[in-house]
Parts: sequence; C-alpha cells; structure tokens
Amino acid sequence: MSRTAVIILNWNGSELLRHYLPKVVETTATCPNAEVIVADNASTDNSRDVLKTEFANVKTILLDKNYGFAGGYNRAIANVDHDYVVLLNSDVETTDGWLQPLVSLMDEHNDVAACAPKIRDDKQHSMFEYAGAAGGYLDALGYPFCRGRIMDTLEADNGQYDTDANALWVSGAAIMVRRKVYEELGGLDEDFFAHMEEIDLCWRMCSRGHRVIACGKSHIFHLGGATLNSENPRKTYLNFRNNLSMIIKNYPLRSWWIVLIVRMLLDGVAALRFLMQGKVPFFGAIVKAHLSMYASLGTLLSKRKELKTGRLRKLPSGISKKSIIWHYYVLGQKTFGDIAPFA
Repeated sequence: MSRTAVIILNWNGSELLRHYLPKVVETTATCPNAEVIVADNASTDNSRDVLKTEFANVKTILLDKNYGFAGGYNRAIANVDHDYVVLLNSDVETTDGWLQPLVSLMDEHNDVAACAPKIRDDKQHSMFEYAGAAGGYLDALGYPFCRGRIMDTLEADNGQYDTDANALWVSGAAIMVRRKVYEELGGLDEDFFAHMEEIDLCWRMCSRGHRVIACGKSHIFHLGGATLNSENPRKTYLNFRNNLSMIIKNYPLRSWWIVLIVRMLLDGVAALRFLMQGKVPFFGAIVKAHLSMYASLGTLLSKRKELKTGRLRKLPSGISKKSIIWHYYVLGQKTFGDIAPFA
C-alpha cells in the first residue's frame, strides 16, 4: 500500500496539468510507496477530459463543485488513507529526489505534523518564491514573513537555508502533512476558502505541541498566481480578511484584541494608500475584508473558544516579538538575516 499521497487540486487548469503533471509523476515514482492523485474541483474547462485521455494512469478524485483550496483538499484527503499527504499546487515543478527527504523527516520525527521543501520561483530558478520561500513565521502583529522573503523582497537561494528549521508555517504550495493530525484538527478552515489557510492550520498544529519543519534538503519551483494573481482585488480581499481571522482564532495571549486593533489601523493606512494611488478596487477589497470579518466575528470567537483545548498559553516559538513592518519600512532591513527576528 502507498504510504504517501501527492494530491494536486485542480480547477480549470488543463494547461497547467499538461505542463507540470508529467514531471510530478516522474519524480514521485522514485520515492517508494508514493503515488500521485489529482482531485478536480468541478472544473468547467477540459481538465477532466485531459485527465481521462492523457493521464489515464493517474488516480483521480472528482468533486461535485468548486470547494476552494481548503474545502477541496479536505474532501480529497477524506478519500485517502495514506500516512502522509502532500498538498501540491498544480503550478509546481518538482525536482529529482524532492519527495524522499520529506518522507524521511516525518519518519524520523513523530512530533512533526507538517513539513515542506524550499520554494523557488519557476520564472527565475535562482530566487526564492513569495509563497513560503524557506519556511514561514509571523511577526508580533501577525504579518507573515519567511526565511528568504520579507514583504516583497526576495533573496536568491545561495544555500543559506539548506538546514532544516522549525517554522510556524510552511507553504501550501507543497506542504506534507501527517494525515491523522490533519484530520484530528479538522483540516483546513473552509471559511478561509483560499489564502493563508495553511498558516492557520500550521499555527493550530504548533499550538498543540506539534512541530512544523522547513526542509532544507528538498526544493521545488512554484509559478504562483495561477488561480488568483497579485493584480486581482479578490486576492487582496482574501489575504486581508483571512489574516485578521487567524489572529482572532489563534493568537494565544489575552492581549490578542490589542494586536487586532493595531492591525486594523495599519490596514486602514494600506487602504488609504491604495485610494491615493487610484487603485479603488483594492481600497474596496480591504474595506470589504473588514466588513466580512465583523460579520463573522461571532463564528471566529466560537472557533477561538473551541481551540482553547491544548493551546499553549504563550506565543509559539515561530512568532517573533519584533515588528517586520518597522524593521522593513523604517529601519530599511530587507532580509531575514538583517532583521534577525528571533535574536
């Protein structure tokens, strides 16, 4: 029986399947007891025909509607019984030997609930990619940052992050999870739909004493923005809404509401900046994100209450006490090494 499932969630990505899936199948085959599965989120293009005619040997899970990233993966994982599952984006180019280091890491450390390879840019292979780089963290105000990526500044991969490292989160572009832990925690939060749902999941894992590891011995290339690119206001909406939501759900200290108020003020500054630049749809996206958060506040507080069991009463080690915004915009420190967020 296969112990590892590499699941690609597809939605209207027939050309991405044609481009990336052959290499995923080829490189996964070299890892013992691993198989590739494509879960289709009720695509309306010719994806299902492509899978049937061009990838007949690849196992498929056909969903009845588009459940988004979170809901799609939850349903796909409910249909497998593997020990480990890799949630792999459809726009990822895997590399020779990418999978075995992840499996070995999970085999050797039972307390590791999730891990991921280094994420490099498929458009510029020497550079880290925005979504995850070499392992992710949060600053004191809940802003995500990575080894290899601070805000919009990306580093070249010169081997500086080739060691395994504890992280708070790893990228949903290529995250391996221990299936039983994933299911015990209820999987990805489907209210997020897409964006930052993997950060929320990993934060919940860390709050229960599990570890999340950025694996320095493996790397893949990620195109990024294949479903929603950075020029789409909906992506802005989801990022702002979901970031506030996970702070309310997961911030362990009683002072979480102070963090939330500061973030709301800073989001207001970001919205006004978009407005001054004439980017009205992005201004509207931030306003809409906050209105949505207010409307769902009762649900979020209920989730916070439900998550109290087993939650640590202190900040997880992957949350810095520093403000990345301050170091980046005021002090001009642009890299993980410059900021030394955990020093």
